[in-house]
Amino acid sequence: MASLYISEYDETASVSGGQAVQVGKEPSVADQKVTYTSSSASAAFNDKTVFIRVIADATVHLKFGASPTADATDLMIPANKEEYFGVTPGQKVAAYDGTT
Repeated sequence: MASLYISEYDETASVSGGQAVQVGKEPSVADQKVTYTSSSASAAFNDKTVFIRVIADATVHLKFGASPTADATDLMIPANKEEYFGVTPGQKVAAYDGTT
């Protein structure tokens, strides 16, 4: 079974001079691990979460929403590729391996 690791952030980090960069400011407000083969959804994002970092240990298809179900036509991310997304607090992300 594959795993999707999710770090939730309430703001992005900044460099000297105050310019924002596309990474979450540590510490994260929450972290989750979702195991998946068929579509499996995360818990609802924290009410402060507006930005997430995801990395999966196997190829993953992702779908975001209030009650998402991911399938093989959804956004695909290769294994061990880190990605960042702006999200809506309270929503979820579903992960699917694309084969079952």
